[in-house]
Amino acid sequence: MVDPLSEMVELLQPEALRSKVVSGAGLWRVDRVENGQPFYCAMLEGSALLEVQKHAPITLKVGDFVLIPAACGFTMSDVAGVQNDNVDPLTVTMLPGETRHGNPQGIVNARILVGHFGFASPDADLLVRLLPQLVHVRNERRLTSLVQLATEEALTERPARAAVLARLLEVMLLEALRSVSGESAPPGVLRGLSDPRLATAIRLLHAEPTKDWTVDEMAREAALSRSVFFDRFRRTIGISPREYLITWRMSLAKNLLLRRGDLGLQEVAERVGYRSASALSTAFSRVVGIPPSAYAEQLANLSDLPHAREAGQVALRAEI
Repeated sequence: MVDPLSEMVELLQPEALRSKVVSGAGLWRVDRVENGQPFYCAMLEGSALLEVQKHAPITLKVGDFVLIPAACGFTMSDVAGVQNDNVDPLTVTMLPGETRHGNPQGIVNARILVGHFGFASPDADLLVRLLPQLVHVRNERRLTSLVQLATEEALTERPARAAVLARLLEVMLLEALRSVSGESAPPGVLRGLSDPRLATAIRLLHAEPTKDWTVDEMAREAALSRSVFFDRFRRTIGISPREYLITWRMSLAKNLLLRRGDLGLQEVAERVGYRSASALSTAFSRVVGIPPSAYAEQLANLSDLPHAREAGQVALRAEI
C-alpha cells in the first residue's frame, strides 16, 4: 500500500544546512523573520518560551522537540522572568562548542540542539501547505536521538556525510510528523491519514493519480456518502478532495519536469493524469502561475544552485 506521508517527504528532498548547540543565560531572546529556513530543535536543559505566528505560546521543557517545516516567524526566549543583569537579551556570544544568547557569564537556563534545513525540491511550497505549520512533541526520545546523530554528523567531515545527513533528516521529519497524527493534529494530511475512511481515499489518490477520480468514486471507496465525504475531507485536510488531487498531480509534474531528461511534455501529462500536454499546461498554469514549459526553462537556468544555498546559510547567521 502506498504511504502518502513518505512520498511527500521524499519529494520534498530535505537537506541539512547546519546544526549546532545553543544556550541561553539570564534574559535572552531570538527573533526569526518569516523568510527563515525550516527549523527544528530539541530541549536538552532548562526551559524556553516559544511563540510562533498564529499559535499560542509554548513553554518548552527538557525532552521537547519542535519542528517548523514552513518559513514562518517565531520568537524564542527565557522563561525565568526579569533579571537585572544589564545585558541586552539579543546579545550573542560564540563559546567553545555552543552559541550563547543573553549573558555570556550568566547561569544557563536553557540548552538546545537546533538545526536548520532546506527542501531541495522546487515543489516545496505546494507540499508544505499540506503539513502542519508547527509540530510540538513531548518526551520523544527517538526524536532527540535522531537530532543528536544529525548534529554529530554535521560537525564531522566523514565520508558520505551529505548522504547520511539527508537520510537522518528524512527519518527525523517522518518521525516528527507521525508523532502528531490523530484528532489533535491540525488540519492537513496528517489528520486526514488518522481518519480510517479518509486515509483510504488519500492512499488511493496517491496510488492512482492518473485515474480520473470523481468525488462520488472517492466517497464510495471511503464508504461514505458524497456530501459527508466532501465536507469531512475539506474540514479535516483544509482543501477539497479535487484540490488535493490536483496539488499532488502538480507535485508529481514538477518532479518529472525537474528530472525528465528526454521526457516530453505529453508523456509528463500522461504520467500525472492528463490526456494532453495542453490540459496539463492549463492546470499547471492555474496552480503554479506559469506554464510547464516556462517552469522547465527556469529549472534549466538554475545552474548556480550551490552558491544560492551558501548565500542562504549566510543569511541564517543571526538566527538561533
